[in-house]
Amino acid sequence: MTTLKVGDTAPDFTLPDADGKPVSLSDYAGRRVIVYFYPAALTPGCTTQAVDFTAERDELATAGYDVIGISPDAPAKLAKFRDQEHVTVTLLSDADKTVLNAYGAFGMRKLYGKEIEGVIRSTFLVDVDADGHGTIQLAQYNVKATGHVARLRRDLSI
Repeated sequence: MTTLKVGDTAPDFTLPDADGKPVSLSDYAGRRVIVYFYPAALTPGCTTQAVDFTAERDELATAGYDVIGISPDAPAKLAKFRDQEHVTVTLLSDADKTVLNAYGAFGMRKLYGKEIEGVIRSTFLVDVDADGHGTIQLAQYNVKATGHVARLRRDLSI
């Protein structure tokens, strides 16, 4: 399994958003992007995390950060999630798990004490240069959904 660390090149991607429109990491040229991976839309932990990112979106944006959430859910499920929970951060679908694997966010993890294969809740800060190439500035694996956004803000001094 790939594990990214600070200074690594961020794997580029182009994935459909909740409306099926393609979004690429390179679309954020000259920006800093928080890319977080979560197991499944419309589940308690993932909802908590998405709602927390939404609540902090303006403050994060003011500090110069955009937020992208990526899961293996289909765009239609992401749209339902966005609309039902009033999520305002960008949600992308990685149905074939190519990007999840490239970031090391898919593999063996613990769920209620059992080892299973699935999405590893992970968060990355990517600095995207003017040419659209990203560099990992922060890599966090196996994060907890509850309180994660507050800890991330603290880590980023926001």
